[in-house]
Amino acid sequence: MLYGRSAETAAIDDLIARAGKGQGGALVLRGEAGAGKTALLDLAASHGGPMRVLRTTGVEAEADLAFAALHQLLLPVTGLLDALPEPQAEAVRGALGLAPAGSGDRFLLAAGVLSLLAEAAAPDGLICVVDDFQWVDRPSADALLFAARRLRTEPIAMPLAVRGDTPVPGLPSLEIAGLAEPAAAELLDAGFTLAPPVRRELVALTGGNPLALRETARLLTDAQRAGREPLPDPLPGGSRLFGDRVAALSAGARLTALLAAVESDLGLVLRAAERLGADEAALPELESAGLAGVSGTRVRFRHPLIRSAVYEAASPAARREAHAALAEVSDASEISEGDRRAWHLAGAALGQDESVAAALARAAERARDRGGYGAAATALTRAAELTPAPLVRARRLTDAAEAAWLGGRPGQAESLLAEARELAGADTALPMEITRLRGRFELNSGNAAEAVRILAAGDTLDMLADASEAASYVGDTAAMIEIGRRAAAFPEGFLRDVVAGIGATLAGDGGHDLLRRALGRTGELREAADFLWATAAASHLGEVDLSAELAERAGRVARVSGMAGQLPVVLEFVATAERLAGRLAESRAVSEEGLELAREAGYANTVAAHLANLAAVAALRGEEEACARHAGEALAIAVPHRVGLRAGLAAYALAMLDLCLGRFAAAHDRFTAIAAAGPGAGHPTVVWRSTPDRIEAAVGAGDADAARAALEAYERWSSHAGTAESRALLARCRGLVLPDDQAVEALGEASRLHANPFEAARTGLLLGERLRRTHRPGEARAHLRAALETFRRAGADPWARRAYGELRAAGESVRPEENGPEENGPEENGPEENGPETPVAVPDVRGTALDALTPQELRIATLVADGATSKEIAARLFLSPRTVEYHLYKIYPKLGITSRTELARLVVLRKAPAAPRSML
Repeated sequence: MLYGRSAETAAIDDLIARAGKGQGGALVLRGEAGAGKTALLDLAASHGGPMRVLRTTGVEAEADLAFAALHQLLLPVTGLLDALPEPQAEAVRGALGLAPAGSGDRFLLAAGVLSLLAEAAAPDGLICVVDDFQWVDRPSADALLFAARRLRTEPIAMPLAVRGDTPVPGLPSLEIAGLAEPAAAELLDAGFTLAPPVRRELVALTGGNPLALRETARLLTDAQRAGREPLPDPLPGGSRLFGDRVAALSAGARLTALLAAVESDLGLVLRAAERLGADEAALPELESAGLAGVSGTRVRFRHPLIRSAVYEAASPAARREAHAALAEVSDASEISEGDRRAWHLAGAALGQDESVAAALARAAERARDRGGYGAAATALTRAAELTPAPLVRARRLTDAAEAAWLGGRPGQAESLLAEARELAGADTALPMEITRLRGRFELNSGNAAEAVRILAAGDTLDMLADASEAASYVGDTAAMIEIGRRAAAFPEGFLRDVVAGIGATLAGDGGHDLLRRALGRTGELREAADFLWATAAASHLGEVDLSAELAERAGRVARVSGMAGQLPVVLEFVATAERLAGRLAESRAVSEEGLELAREAGYANTVAAHLANLAAVAALRGEEEACARHAGEALAIAVPHRVGLRAGLAAYALAMLDLCLGRFAAAHDRFTAIAAAGPGAGHPTVVWRSTPDRIEAAVGAGDADAARAALEAYERWSSHAGTAESRALLARCRGLVLPDDQAVEALGEASRLHANPFEAARTGLLLGERLRRTHRPGEARAHLRAALETFRRAGADPWARRAYGELRAAGESVRPEENGPEENGPEENGPEENGPETPVAVPDVRGTALDALTPQELRIATLVADGATSKEIAARLFLSPRTVEYHLYKIYPKLGITSRTELARLVVLRKAPAAPRSML
């Protein structure tokens, strides 16, 4: 029975009730040992009515066993795995040891866990109970937290109990404090007779901790309970709280208890107990003493403090003997027992032992193959401690560092790598590998300029490619040219051609043929990283539309096949492609997802990338506060980290905000500063890609000379671009600086060439403005109507208001309730005298209803229009198939439709051809 927990009970009941309505969530119950967290979890498990209950408990002895907690939680529902997208199902099967390891990508695995929980929740909902989260193994904890943060549309309640200050990021928590005196008194009175002053003192001394109250009261003498003798000082706790009960056990029961303290698996405990001579009555004795019990295939202590008391009561020699016995009875050929055996061998070891270290290294490899990078890092670190040979120890520390990095623990990764570097000695291969990892760590989370320095010291093509990538993030053109020159000495191949070609192109030495040869091999590419290099090649050729297509392919490959934790990086480029296509809602959704994943992975510089893209999206939507906030946060990371590419994008977002809102002078100043910024604070690609906007700002600010100078530079940069979209942007830039009559011709050419509807709308707006100014309003209106509709669909409100004002000035009445506020349009010239005033037809609702969808719903709708099934959509977006169906259930009534076919028709009206992508 629970005493004094009405508020906590209400919070748990609310969590379960909301989950029952499809509004799932998680709640962390945080408190000290004995506070009653487990009792509250038991309450949650019993309050769900018909809801299914799955449960797992972190066990300190299993904290280093990859996926131990997840195995316990999900084993009852593995029969539902066939309902998952195959990549997710494969990842989960591999993690649980039901199939060979999959891709090893922890994001795929986490998405699979979420999908499986969603399947288990049908039809009545699910309560997923996690106790002692502080001891849940790291890979299981990562997957569970990934799922817990994404339960909003699932009928799943996930209460988690955690002791102390163990971090559980991103989830709401409820502090489970000690009982107030009335409730504590009620608890004590239910089992003991205490004098009121004793009871009050006991409550004060224990802080109302329920376990401490009961156990301490049980240990008191009759005289102490009656107040005739003082209470013990200090009160018993930990081993002293349960030490007498452990000491009272028979020798066989104490031995069995010690085995259970270092191993929870019932079969192993019983076999080891038999090997060490404990009789069959030992386990029943533990159960009858109320210290431990059997739960399924596990031995559970009634409270973690009992386990502590048992362990503390044993001598170091006895602990080693217990580990040794458990290792002897473990089956090394079975994955789970093989991992346990390795850890027990480590627990039994005295000093360094290569055979034990090798066993731990094999366990780490198995964990890594299943995506358990955190567990692999822990096992390899311990293996290194046990390794006698310094060079082998350095190798294992290096592998541990890489596993920690991929597991989202960059601080630990750097520490391990520093230790490995000290041990590597004169070995030729390992120091270079350590150097490469140092450079990758810096590029992801540290100083990108330092990453260039570190990686450029390498002499392999892979390291030179990494160095070129780092230099491209910094914006260090000179370094990219030098690295490209060095790469040219390697044999011909895709990666060599890209790296050498980029360097030669930047140097003006005709690297375009190399880049085109590399792009000719895109049909052979299979890895997401290769598609990103192809994206870079197309970008340096100025073929932004092909670059966009390749970036999107990289994203699809990374989602389905995994990319060893690098998905947040790939999503930088996918989000950019969506933004430059004018699909602002989709771009924002991708960056929000990428931002969350990057923060979970500890990739600080990728966090800056997604923040900068969010700032640019907000600028195009005219959201000043969001733009300034995201840009400020991005700059706070990118500038000190010397990531000029992302610092430049954040600055670009602020400049675009001014341009969108018609603040031409301010925009001109910002674009001028971007063009002057050096490596680490700015970026040549940002300058290049933003030049059309810079020219528009300069013209608007009345600085014709600056506009013409920028055009000359843009013509040089675009000289090798061969796509229609690139020619369209160049024609638009020329049209901006020409006199009105010539400008109309140039802008008309640009309008005919555009493949990107959003850029076509911007050109159409400029063309319509010029046509109206040259007294050709009838011609202007068609361009302005199309631009207005495109801007409205994209949610680019500032541009829509500008087009709206131009339409009115061109003599066309526009309904404010449909297209924008009247006061924002320029009306100083009034209706044109040579064009009749005709109302704009109210846009077809079927063409604009998609604006009512959330970014997530819009992404799902777009994939449906592409013909993807719910399983395929779930695999791409890291959702469960049931979540996809839930969103479709909400999408249909919003749009007034009833089928996927109708949805596809709607999306076609909004979708654009392949969008240009830059490194902005």
